[in-house]
Amino acid sequence: MTTAAQLTLDQVDALAARAHAGQYDRIGVPYVEHVRAVAAGVAPFGTGVRMAALLHDVLEDTPVTAGELLAAGVPAAVVATVRRVTRTAGTDYRTMLLDVITDHAATLVKIADNAHNSRADRAGLLPAADRARLAERYRAARTVLWPAVAAADVRTIVGAVNPDLLAELD
Repeated sequence: MTTAAQLTLDQVDALAARAHAGQYDRIGVPYVEHVRAVAAGVAPFGTGVRMAALLHDVLEDTPVTAGELLAAGVPAAVVATVRRVTRTAGTDYRTMLLDVITDHAATLVKIADNAHNSRADRAGLLPAADRARLAERYRAARTVLWPAVAAADVRTIVGAVNPDLLAELD
């Protein structure tokens, strides 16, 4: 069996853009911009973590499968991280978070995802009821995610993605 050559970071970015083509987030921004912001937040942690961040919603929000990612040349460790941050049907959010924190790379990706989703400039464009519900969900998630990695790692990600959250570290 022949396997594909491993993809570069730019190729993974292009794959994520194709997978999320035509998708928009809750505030009407092309969805790929969210995954790129998450990837930028984890840039100091290496290419593999950046790749996982670019792909972190592909399995959950597109028809792309883990097998297709592997066949395309996404490194197996990256696919494993993407699987870890993917919420599967029938799994509640907290249970998924408790699984995420068993893997360092997955935790870093989820912290960046949470920080981007918690940005006031994004949340402010949501209906008030959604804004309050999601703010509580993301705050509760931080109580699980942040203690799972070094405070310096949290500070690095949050400082890049959503500096307003830095006050919660102090």
